[in-house]
Amino acid sequence: MNRTVLIGRLVRDPELRYTQGGSAVCTFTLAVDRGLSKQKKQEAEASGKPTADFIRITVWGVQGENASKYLHKGSQCAIQGRIQTGSYKDNDGKTVYTTDVFADTVEFLDSRNDAQNNTQANNYNSVYNSTGSNGKNNTEQNKDDFFEDDFQEIQDDQRIPF
Repeated sequence: MNRTVLIGRLVRDPELRYTQGGSAVCTFTLAVDRGLSKQKKQEAEASGKPTADFIRITVWGVQGENASKYLHKGSQCAIQGRIQTGSYKDNDGKTVYTTDVFADTVEFLDSRNDAQNNTQANNYNSVYNSTGSNGKNNTEQNKDDFFEDDFQEIQDDQRIPF
């Protein structure tokens, strides 16, 4: 059985091409963390060794068009597919071996833009909640008033609710 599941982030924007027959083919490189322990990761980084694998992904058809449209550099995605190996002769006559993953499904998990939007929203909320119109710190007041309007204490009859 030849099945693989990978989760990682795109190294660069996907490239979309069309075959002479009109089929869409999208290629991109996925950086997949090796899952090292914190100590081993620090040791590898200190010695200049990689802590992630960079895997070429190929997606065909409508999935490839969607991947090209919605994925960008830094986007996180999960792919399911198969591994395919091959080889070719380069200009110097040397044999180059290749390993690619042909994706059957691509799931969009997160993107760098979403992360930036969330960061901007969190920064706005922090500023909004911490200072009021008079410039004073309102964080404590907001915490105290949070449940004041709609909070009702529930009577506990000491029974398990299930």
